[in-house]
Amino acid sequence: MRVRDLPLSTAVIDHFESRGIEELYPPQVAAVEAGVAEGRRLVAAVPTASGKTFIATLAMLTADGPGLYIVPLRALAREKYETFSDIPGVSVGISTGDYDATDEQLGDNDIVVATSEKVDSAIRNGADWIADLACVVVDEVHLVGSEGRGPTLEVTLATLQRRAPGVQVVALSATVANPEDLADWLDAGLVQSDWRPVDLRTGVYAGNAVSFDDGTTLDIAVAGDPADATNATEALVSDTVDGGGQALAFVRSRREAESLADRLATAGLGSAPDIAGEIRDPDGTETGRRLADCVESGVAFHHAGLRSDHRVAVERAFRDRDLRVICATPTLAAGVNVPARRVVIRDQQRYTGSGMEWLPVLEVHQMCGRAGRPHLDPYGEAVLVGDGDTRDELRARYVEADPERVESQLADPNALRTHVLSIVSSDFAASREGVLDVLDATFYAHGTPTIELSGVVDTAVADLVSMEMIRDDGGLAATDLGERVSRQYVAPETGARVVAGLRTAAGMETVTGLTALEIVCDTPDMQDTYLGNRERAEMYRFAQSHAAEFTTAMGETDAFEAWLTAVKTARILHEWTEGASAADLVERFRIGPGDLESRIERAEWLLGAADAIAEVVDADAAVPFRKVRARL
Repeated sequence: MRVRDLPLSTAVIDHFESRGIEELYPPQVAAVEAGVAEGRRLVAAVPTASGKTFIATLAMLTADGPGLYIVPLRALAREKYETFSDIPGVSVGISTGDYDATDEQLGDNDIVVATSEKVDSAIRNGADWIADLACVVVDEVHLVGSEGRGPTLEVTLATLQRRAPGVQVVALSATVANPEDLADWLDAGLVQSDWRPVDLRTGVYAGNAVSFDDGTTLDIAVAGDPADATNATEALVSDTVDGGGQALAFVRSRREAESLADRLATAGLGSAPDIAGEIRDPDGTETGRRLADCVESGVAFHHAGLRSDHRVAVERAFRDRDLRVICATPTLAAGVNVPARRVVIRDQQRYTGSGMEWLPVLEVHQMCGRAGRPHLDPYGEAVLVGDGDTRDELRARYVEADPERVESQLADPNALRTHVLSIVSSDFAASREGVLDVLDATFYAHGTPTIELSGVVDTAVADLVSMEMIRDDGGLAATDLGERVSRQYVAPETGARVVAGLRTAAGMETVTGLTALEIVCDTPDMQDTYLGNRERAEMYRFAQSHAAEFTTAMGETDAFEAWLTAVKTARILHEWTEGASAADLVERFRIGPGDLESRIERAEWLLGAADAIAEVVDADAAVPFRKVRARL
């Protein structure tokens, strides 16, 4: 099937053909035959680089109205926005932040790209453009099984279908164990395929050789001890670059990513002085300088501790083939499009807080799926680095194993409270029965007996009543506090912490900017900041010396370590408002530039939410949320 056979305008067809897209891939043909261009719902569970984005684009361009493309990450939103903006005659909007805004101007676009959290927020705040949608595409729909954003994604899909009845849903997924369950939940057809445009072989390295799943073997000359995982990784990466390809090397931690990049930068793999200058000039942190030094030699590291513009620069340079190697943590695998000829997975375990644990099969398969760039690489290779003792286990665990089943995480009490409050405050339901009716459209309800769902909803309602966010007097209604908390897009636990902080501050003699920051940093919506053993004593002394400004007494918290971590975050942000430089804060508090960037952004949102909550709480204290937010 050719692109010219599709119901698209001549200009759009010319656009695709100018980019070398003339013949449809087999999964794309299957999607067309399943009616994706005729308004039918579809789940496409196919490998990376097999044409999922084209399937989504076709659905949105042929829909009888605006399209919405939901992504899990901001970086991916920007990438898709740029891709869709290149299509002639198509207007595209993007929305990823400002959770208390409806962004009504988005309704003027043919396609809107947004994160699931932003769509959820728009629904809560009554955005009119939601009801006009004709097609909704969900990228990485298997993330409904993730503990963090999974519940938000499935409730968003459930409520979207109420706000826009009859909307076409197209869900894109990596290869998972139970795509038929996702399709059944969404009342959609299923296109499932293992086809890839570039052949991929996956293998395990041990003893100077890689044994691949197609029965072939590749000999690798390793300098030094061949059983050393880093020696083997360097040899595998160098072999790829020497053959004219690019490599991605995945390791367990930020420190390991930087260390490996430093080592590979001395191996003479390439040179990218212009990109290094782009990174070096605006940044004064040691992390930025270290990244620029590596990039000079054609190698980069990539992790969440980098500034967002540095991550974007690395990704773009790799796609443009200016960089030969990226050493990354596993988060890159689920993010933007950065394919390479060879993927090397040095570490298959990571520290989770209580010990080392194996990576999920799906996560490893996503890393492997980055191997092989269409039109550029003749093949793709993914190699798990092991040794004689682990070779068979790695093959059985990852090469031969199917990925895990996708299971709903909505039963988590925190998630359920958040979404029950949202359902009630958004006037989707005014009774327990009404809440159950809304939740009946979720993936969780799809596989859960009604009596069990009813029990967890009763618990969530009782919790919200005790938090003063819902009234339960024959029917359910959100209080002014509950409505404000939901519209500000913070968790009920965050709203309750803000209220408690306000009431405590009303009896305090000393209320400062540090007070405001301690309140918002000690909430579940603020990201944790690592508190090392070496700085714990110093942070304890800081907490003692500023005890009069804090709403939590040091001896009255059951989670002292967590509170002390919040104090560290508050202290960093306070010093930032007082004029401390990013370079100074990064060095003194042992955080990444990206950590500082994300904490500032999150604190701005939470301070704004806290200020809005304060307006509906009967508290005498004037906690300076607004002033601190302005100084951030």
